[in-house]
Amino acid sequence: MTKTTTIDVCITTFRRESLVETIRSVVSQEVPDNISLRIIVADNDAEPSAAERVARVARETDVPVQYIHAPMRNISIARNACLDAAQGDWLAFIDDDEVAAPDWLARLLEAAEEKELTAVFGPAHAQYDSATPEWIRLKDYHTNKPEIRDGVVETGHTCNALVRRTDPAVVGKYFLESKGRSGGEDSEYFFRLRRDGAVFGIADTAKVYEPVASERLSFRWLAKRKYRYGQTYGYHAHEGDSARKLRTVALAGVKVLFCVLAAILFCWSSSERNYWILRGIFHAGVIASAFGASEQALYGTA
Repeated sequence: MTKTTTIDVCITTFRRESLVETIRSVVSQEVPDNISLRIIVADNDAEPSAAERVARVARETDVPVQYIHAPMRNISIARNACLDAAQGDWLAFIDDDEVAAPDWLARLLEAAEEKELTAVFGPAHAQYDSATPEWIRLKDYHTNKPEIRDGVVETGHTCNALVRRTDPAVVGKYFLESKGRSGGEDSEYFFRLRRDGAVFGIADTAKVYEPVASERLSFRWLAKRKYRYGQTYGYHAHEGDSARKLRTVALAGVKVLFCVLAAILFCWSSSERNYWILRGIFHAGVIASAFGASEQALYGTA
């Protein structure tokens, strides 16, 4: 008799109507008969604003849907509420403005089981509207793909992930509330899991899709995010290893200078110029982390 594998799909939400389509895409997953799904939705709004829409879409399906009100406008609080409610063999994460491909979970699980991974990450492909500036579309800044550095996957993201809940490196770990407004709480969480023995992988074919909001289609927004990404990497990539951290910061200084020169060289092209400036801003964030610069709040302020 084949053992049933249980997956709890965790979705944190904050005032997004798109949540309904996200849930529907999870419900429509094409998974083997021995896979059992449950959906956990943690509402981060001060008021339980998502309760009605979750109840409405839950009536459409036989897949269990659990709603949790986790207020305070701090995404880590909502993510931790999902962790506390989870009971499955696996935890899957998807954002409330994304839609999953029908084979999303099957592809993640296949990759995780094949290599006995603690967690596996897939790409979140951006969907741009016709008003998107061409320089953003050309470099596809909003598509989020997991990366391999020095031959390993160091960290990941919760926009597309599957985590083995009972792995010793995972048990008892929570997202830091101190990073719940700045963002980067998921990168830090997975950096920490890896330091405790977690092994990560990538499933390129496990795809989710995310329409890009108009307020994110500006140089200023991208610059703020790149700077914060750099800070997060600087703070946590080599935490506990002072020598490696120092080398990373020193190399970031060299990279900033290179990016400035490249931006000057390509000043005639908005696409190439902005690309090198934004890369330089990322490395500036890495340098700022060495001086304890605080991470600016990007989320939960609206």
